[in-house]
Amino acid sequence: LTVVFPGDGAAAGSYGYTNSGYSVYEEENDRLTESLRTKVSAIKSLSIEIGTEVKNQNKMLSEMENDFDSTGGLLGATMGRLRTLSRGSQTKLLCYMMLFSLFVFFVIYWIIKLR
Repeated sequence: LTVVFPGDGAAAGSYGYTNSGYSVYEEENDRLTESLRTKVSAIKSLSIEIGTEVKNQNKMLSEMENDFDSTGGLLGATMGRLRTLSRGSQTKLLCYMMLFSLFVFFVIYWIIKLR
């Protein structure tokens, strides 16, 4: 910052300030602007990555929903067959199936218990 007195040839309204004081502010503004530009580009790339991740997650959720729908349909059909089986005169077959299921659960229980 340089001060020039009015008698030294400077204009009376300029108070002797030169452009060097303003250039410091301008350089600081340029530096801050560049910093802001860097942060904005980082936020932009982050938001693009978030958008891509959201699309992938939505796709996976859609596939999972389809899988659950098909499993629900299969389970519904199986339950319908079991109801038909239980209504019929095949109660002996149903008892055998229940006994077999209990046997399998006990075998699995013993295997887990021995470990």
